[in-house]
Amino acid sequence: MNWNRSETLGLANPRCTQCRGTGLLLARHAMAPCLCVLRAIFRRCVSRFRLSVARGASYTRTSLEYTGGRDYRFSWGRKDEEYAADFLLVSKRALNTNEYRIFSAYHLLGAEWRLCCRRLQIQRGVFFHEVYRIEAKLGRVFRELQPYGLYPIEEYFHGSTREMDRRIRPCEPLAPGRRLKPHQVIPIPAPKAA
Repeated sequence: MNWNRSETLGLANPRCTQCRGTGLLLARHAMAPCLCVLRAIFRRCVSRFRLSVARGASYTRTSLEYTGGRDYRFSWGRKDEEYAADFLLVSKRALNTNEYRIFSAYHLLGAEWRLCCRRLQIQRGVFFHEVYRIEAKLGRVFRELQPYGLYPIEEYFHGSTREMDRRIRPCEPLAPGRRLKPHQVIPIPAPKAA
């Protein structure tokens, strides 16, 4: 995946000593995102996850989505539940068992760091180094997930406008002198066979 400055600049920490607020680092003759950008991506995704879970089943609504399939072009979905499920499943798949224990105790259950350190029997410095490493690791996974990443969140919930522009054919103009009657449907001609 190619990272560019336009998407990392807004996420970068202006006080970061590694990237100096630009969000990009030169690594192996290519531009790579700084760890501060990856942690910012993770924090946005986890805040959206908490919002989706806090709403509960009573607030959830279904939405009609464009899928672009051959037979069925639209489908119904519950985006909040889908995002929460994708967040949990992707996190569990990307982390090993020790990392997932720290992640679930600190980020999912919201336990204080003192309780996590006592429960997991690790020192404070080691705990926070692991937390930062987990946040950067999951931030990269959420952004680079294919075919549909969990970040940017707007594209997950509303679809990519670039994909929609390619899939939808423009309407054909009316013939000169022809007018539409109220509720008249213009038939769309079938594509010509080659």
